[in-house]
This record gives sequence, structure tokens and C-alpha cells, in this order.
Amino acid sequence: MSDAAGPKPLDLGLKFVSAERALAAIRAGSRVYVGTGCAAPRNLLASLEAMVPPPPDLEFVSFVTTSAVAPRTRYRHRAFFVGSELRGLAGSGQLDYVPISLEEVPELLSNGRLPIDVALLQVSPPDARGFVSLGVSVDLAPAVLSVARSVIAEVNPAMPRTHGESFVDLNRFDALVKVDVPVTEYLHAQTGEIAERVARYIASIIDDGSTLQIGLGRVPNEALRHLRDRRDLGIHSDVITDGVVDLVEAGVVTGRHKTRRPDRIVASYCLGTRRLYDFVDDNPRFLFLPIDQVCGPEEVARQSRMVSITQAFAIDLTGQVCVDQFEGEFYGGVSTQVGFIRGAARSPGGKPIICLASTTDDGASRIKPSLAAGDGVGIARSDVHYVITEYGIAYLFGKSIRERAVALIEVAHPRWREELLRAAKQLGYLGSDQFLASQAAYPVHQERMVALKNGAKVLVRPARAADAGALQALFHRLSPDDVYTRFFRRVRSLSYRELQTLCNVNHETEVAFLGVTGPRESEEVVGSACYFLSPTTNLAEVAFMVSPDWQGVGLGTALQARLQEYAMSRGVRGFVAEILPRNTSMLQLAARAPGTMTTSRDEDGVHVTILFPDTGAHAAAV
Repeated sequence: MSDAAGPKPLDLGLKFVSAERALAAIRAGSRVYVGTGCAAPRNLLASLEAMVPPPPDLEFVSFVTTSAVAPRTRYRHRAFFVGSELRGLAGSGQLDYVPISLEEVPELLSNGRLPIDVALLQVSPPDARGFVSLGVSVDLAPAVLSVARSVIAEVNPAMPRTHGESFVDLNRFDALVKVDVPVTEYLHAQTGEIAERVARYIASIIDDGSTLQIGLGRVPNEALRHLRDRRDLGIHSDVITDGVVDLVEAGVVTGRHKTRRPDRIVASYCLGTRRLYDFVDDNPRFLFLPIDQVCGPEEVARQSRMVSITQAFAIDLTGQVCVDQFEGEFYGGVSTQVGFIRGAARSPGGKPIICLASTTDDGASRIKPSLAAGDGVGIARSDVHYVITEYGIAYLFGKSIRERAVALIEVAHPRWREELLRAAKQLGYLGSDQFLASQAAYPVHQERMVALKNGAKVLVRPARAADAGALQALFHRLSPDDVYTRFFRRVRSLSYRELQTLCNVNHETEVAFLGVTGPRESEEVVGSACYFLSPTTNLAEVAFMVSPDWQGVGLGTALQARLQEYAMSRGVRGFVAEILPRNTSMLQLAARAPGTMTTSRDEDGVHVTILFPDTGAHAAAV
């Protein structure tokens, strides 16, 4: 029978002791696990460092410690992630970095390959039934608690009680130490213009209804600020930050379309401010789970439209990514990145994204011909899909080395593109005829989604050098008559250099737009429009290609309108075109262009000139 008076009061007197008494039981040579991030037990760590005499030969094991470790620690540290406070220990020989995906650590603990003698944690006060909460950091703690010989915890009334697999019976603890201090807060450093540009590109490919994983990097967290106009996003992430609160309060994050745990925000730990901690406190919307239940590739893949965003230090022209070394020093870690990237790749509609600034703070290129000796490969090139810098978006999965090199050089800093191009040719990645016409960032703001007569939607976007293969596929879908009316000759194929003239343009005197359908990772080019400007006349010669399946539905009109809009914004006077007399569809297309059209004929065809209306006024307005 139940006790009508409710649970009996807990007698905690025997377990609450001073930090010194609790730590006195730690033996020499022990391996000590330190709780993660903002839940690291700072008082216990400081007391342990201050003990006289100190227990010798301790080894601390940790994930993220967020400045909890003393700058002049006496002990060795075995870390799965090298934060800024641990980097300095490498020179003294006190740091052992373990490159491992975090979802594999629990098995390392359970099979005894990583024994833990003592676990030091920070928890909430117990409830009436004798359960404390792991609060803002569940992550590895359940796996550690299952194997640690001894567990000591700080009990802090400021620690939020979080839902999920966060609760631990008091009987699991050998000693408790009272503390009453604010939970450590964490703020990302201010981001600059470059990070904002990268973040905008990231945001541009995140669709309504996506589920997000946002890593620790500043750039992925900056991307959250650019998602205020999305609908029904979900969160399934190893870590959450204050940016998630902003999106929940704005009604952007609802989790309505999540295929796993709909309506719930799934995380393993959080790093942020008191605002975040108050938001997750006793909030059933949040589900804090052990790290292996969050970032295992199989679990991630079950979530449809999963978007994973990883910040990298460097990438080479084949797509190998360095995430845990910077300038030869260990920094960061493999963490959960591999699990999320592989899971997102297998998720229906998923998008694994690697992001990085194109250069380091001192101007060196982060996109390299080959990774240097001090750049470890944390993510294999076979796992890389999207790569985003402040100069655009490259998609690599399923692409050849040649295609990858072109795509990555296009998103490198302009200062380094020619050098990367030369190096790629020397390495045999690119042919001698490869060139890059543009030194600017990909103009994503020039993209337009257009609706056609048949109800289909087509993205009209600027062309890139990497589009040569897709244009070749479009060419081979044309009928022989289409080919002749477009190129004025009977031709069965186009050379690589000829294809490049249709897409590898400078966006100034040479301009090309493509009509594409399908997701960005498997686009099909269904139409092409380009112009070549004469500096003497300020008139641009235009040419079009439209796939036979897309003729007669208004795609040519949409391409011409976009091309004219772009040209008028740059003060171009008008278009000229050479059209065969029997090419009635092109003649009708030209007649529909706004402006004044004149024509003349000779034995070669019809010469069309279209002068734009109010060109000067439009250019001034733009």
C-alpha cells in the first residue's frame, strides 16, 4: 500500500561532507572523470588542486571543461576535446588527446578499456524521492556512473532540473558537497562579417521542417540568427545554446515535423547563459539524453531532413577535413561530428554541412592543395557533402576529384584561387585548360525561384565553373535542330573549354544564369541563358538553351527576364542576338522582352536588337 502521507523526508546528513573530506578518499594513481562544460564541479576541482599533500599521479578524464581546469594544474589530462584552457598543457606533456567519436566512449567505459576510479559531478538538489538531476550536462555521465568505483557530486541549488535521462538516485553517490554558486555561463565570442556571410549561406539551404544539429562553433551558432523566417524547425543536437531559445520564443522551432520524438527538443548538454538554464529548468519540451542516444549515426538517420553543421579548421582539394588540429596543435575534437555527418547523409532529405572561413586570421588559406603535416583528417573525404565558406557553397558528395577541386577553389579566398589552381594542375587533379573567370563570391542574392505555366517551380541562379558537367547533360538532351539553332552548326558534343564559356563567367562582362530543378545536391539543369557584353557598344549578345521537356512552359521567358533584370541593374543598354529565320520560338521570345526591338535580315539570319527602357534610371535606382 502507498503511504498516504507521501514519501518520507530524506536523511542526507551522512552524505553531505566538506570538499576536503570527500576528496580525501581519492587514492594515488586514480583516474578521475570530470563533469562536462558548465556543469563541471569547479569547487571540487579547485579543492583537489589545493590539497596538501596532493594525491599523486592522478589523471583527469573529460570532454568539454569550459575553463574549469586550473591554468597550472598538477595533473595529467586525458581529453576527448581540447578546449582553449587545455591547449597550453600540450607543451608540458600533461595533455593526452583522445581522437574518438563520443558515441563510442560509453562502450570504451563499459568494456573496461577506460576504467574510471572517481567521478566528480555537479547536480541539482534531490527531490522528495531522492533523485538529483544532472542538469545542463547529461552527455557521458550515465555511462560514467555505470562504471565509476566512487562518485562525488557538488549539489547546487542553481543547477536546473532537466527532463529526460537526467535523474540519478542519491544512493549512487558516495559523498555530496553543498555549493551555492551560479552555474557557469558560456558566451560565444563576437562574430565578424566573415562569419555572418558564412552563416547566411548556411541558412539559405535550410528548409522549413528541417531538424538541426548545431555544434560548438561560432559560425553554426551565428546561423541560428538567420533562421527567423523559417517554419517548424526541430532540434536534435548534442549541444544547445541561447540561440535555440530565441528560435523557440519566435515560434520557429516547434518540432512539429520531426519523425523521432516530435515536439521535443533533444540534446545531451547545453552551454549558455542563465537565460538558457532557466528556460530548460523543469521544461518538458526538452529531453536530455546520453550522448550515444543522441549522436549515433543510426539514430540521427531516423530523423528526416536532418541538418548537421560542423565548423572545420581546414580542408584540402579532395575534401579531407581537419577538425581537431590548428597550426599543428591539437584543438577541438572529433566530438559528435562524424556521427551527425554520417547520420544526416542517410536521413531522408538530410544535409551534412562543413563550414569554415576561407582564411585564417593571418590570411593563410584554409582550403589547401593537401592537408599539411599538422592537419589531421577528422572527417574523411568520402563523408563530405556541403562545404560552405563566405564565398559560397560547394557540394562534393559523389563528385570526382576534378569536380571537387573546381568547386572548392571557387569558394576559396580570391587571393589564393590562382595558386590553388596551379597546385591542382601540378597534382593532376585538373587539366591544363581549366581556368576560373570569377574572383568574387557566389552571388547567392541573385537567385530567384520562379513559377512556370505548368505550375512547376524552377530556381534561376548564377552559373558556376563547377556546372560544366550539368550543362553537358543539358546539351545532350537537345534535339539536333535545337543544337543547330543554338550554335549555328551541326555538332554532336561540346569540348570542356566550350562548356566553360557557358558557366565559368566573371558575372560582369560575361554573365550566365541556369534554370535548375531538384535539391541542390542533385540539381538538374533544364535551361541556360548567358550574355557577353561588348564594351564598345554596351550591348550584350544573348543566347539560350532550354531542355525539350521544358519548352513551351515559360522557362525561356523567365530566363530572359532574369538576364534582363541583371543587365539593366548594371547599366547595359540592351541585348543583341543572331537568330535563324525558322527559329520562331526565339523570335517570339525576343519580341516579349520589354524595350524597343528592331530587326534586320541577311543570308545568315535575323539580327535582333532590343534597347531596354529607362536603362539609366533603373541602373541609378539599383
